[in-house]
Amino acid sequence: MGFFSTIPRRVTWLIFAGLFNNIGIGYLLVYLTAFFPEIGVSPGVVGLLLGLEGAMLFLSIPLGIRSDRRGRKNILLVGSAIVAVPMIMMALTVEVPLLIVAALLFGVAESAFLSTWNAMIADQTNLANRDAAFSLSFIVSTGGVAFGFLLPFFLPLVEGVTGIGAVPIHQDLLVLVGVLSLLTPLIVYAIFKNYKETVNPGKLIRGPNFRLLLKFSGINGVIGLGAGFIIPLIPTWLFLKFQLSDTVIGPVLAVSSLTIAMAAVLSPRISGRLGVLRAILTTQGLSTAFMLSLALVPTAALAISLYIIRAALMNMASPLIDSYLMGIMTQEERGLASAVNTVIWRLPNSVSTIIGGVILAAGIFDLPFYLATALYVFAIGLFYSQFKNIHPNS
Repeated sequence: MGFFSTIPRRVTWLIFAGLFNNIGIGYLLVYLTAFFPEIGVSPGVVGLLLGLEGAMLFLSIPLGIRSDRRGRKNILLVGSAIVAVPMIMMALTVEVPLLIVAALLFGVAESAFLSTWNAMIADQTNLANRDAAFSLSFIVSTGGVAFGFLLPFFLPLVEGVTGIGAVPIHQDLLVLVGVLSLLTPLIVYAIFKNYKETVNPGKLIRGPNFRLLLKFSGINGVIGLGAGFIIPLIPTWLFLKFQLSDTVIGPVLAVSSLTIAMAAVLSPRISGRLGVLRAILTTQGLSTAFMLSLALVPTAALAISLYIIRAALMNMASPLIDSYLMGIMTQEERGLASAVNTVIWRLPNSVSTIIGGVILAAGIFDLPFYLATALYVFAIGLFYSQFKNIHPNS
């Protein structure tokens, strides 16, 4: 708690305001990747929806520029309000054209979030408390998603008590969490209604910082490319390879997310001991070894155990990566920097997710892990060679 007590109060409230969006997103991900295949939506369509949602993140670049020039809070408000719409749409239909529209809308909402959230936290923190703020943000968001993942576990009990069938009970719950997600923009509005932002009407990233951003984002994009082959499709992989239903997969993802959240408590401590760069490299490197092992697992129990360890190690680095990038950029560059980094990560991730869905649909369950591992190893080595002498300064 000593680390987190240094976080400014407004930042803490902002972090907890996102909880309702995150709960809804957690359940939506289980619904999309585990429940949809159960009711006959093909893995190829699931991969397509995830890929299209990620492809829409190109919008975060113009939104990031606008957030640097005109302010961030209104973009965040609109984006967090949109989240409810694709949830309700996916609850009401399995028609592919409408699902595509919902995926695109979710991509718009995520673009708004990603072009503002990290920058808003960084703008109101400094080198002394920024790692703690990003770690708390990661813990709370991951915990909210974990709760959303866990919700399917309770549905058989609700079905038994109410007599409602599995399909309508899943749909009704998705509508409910979609409506509850609207609490996020309402709370954000209350927190920031009197907050005066610093804007920079004519400033864009130029010169050495722009080249540094492109280098950082390009390496991160290789990680995104590798991850896309399997990580968003882990629930689909568990269903196809081990015949696990969403009532099992949801709790597995919840435990994984809670483990990630608890592991992230250590992120600022590891950073303080090793330095932020070495902390990132160490956790990502260990995670990659567990990624490779998943290609060879013979049982569901072992697969679940190894996946949870892999996810915890890889995601311990996530808040440190965000903090590191915001620290090597100036305040007037952070919105665009966050957007560019996200787009360059997510676009290749979206393409490889579509490919990964096709590979799984063909019954090939190990190849996505081999592809992901090879790209992770390449990116981690490149990150060390290019950034070992570059340190945050603001």
